[in-house]
Amino acid sequence: MLLDEDPATLIHHTIGNFNIQPDKLALGRINESLSTLQQARDLRVREAESALKKLARNFSTLQSHHSETVSSHNAADHASQILSLDTQKFRIAKTASDLEIEGERLEQELEGLKGKLQELEMQGVEGGEGERGKRELEDETLLKLKVYRSLGIDIESDNAGNYNKAVIRNDKKGDVHVVNIDPKFSRFFYANYFWQTMA
Repeated sequence: MLLDEDPATLIHHTIGNFNIQPDKLALGRINESLSTLQQARDLRVREAESALKKLARNFSTLQSHHSETVSSHNAADHASQILSLDTQKFRIAKTASDLEIEGERLEQELEGLKGKLQELEMQGVEGGEGERGKRELEDETLLKLKVYRSLGIDIESDNAGNYNKAVIRNDKKGDVHVVNIDPKFSRFFYANYFWQTMA
């Protein structure tokens, strides 16, 4: 046999080494962020409503006091108080507008996060088609390298990504051989040489 172990066993071990736990944790964090964001938004809306009710009560009280005391004030005092009330009214309206804009922004952000979560769920733990194809190509190379390494052969690549050097370790003899791979020799030649070196 070419391999010391059954290929099906090697493939099973390789599949077992895949780690989808980070993706599952990422999905958990996204769900937790969505929940936290919703809770924060609800809290801010409740606080804003409470503040608006309090300000409305204050405004109503001021208006009532103004009505009761308008006769005892001269025109200048009356105009000043009206101006103050108008300023406060404007501030209340601006606060309400800002809170409404913030609420809309948070809703849009929440919808965006929901969309991302749905996209991740549709892609599954393996990602989209492009990512899956790229991963399959990388997995094929990694599987070959793991098989070589299990036989005591480390393959090294140059700066261009071409595998042009092999380090062969023979634990039985305690030998280490470094082989520079030249394209002019066939794969059959190197396969025989590797087996002879490991024997």
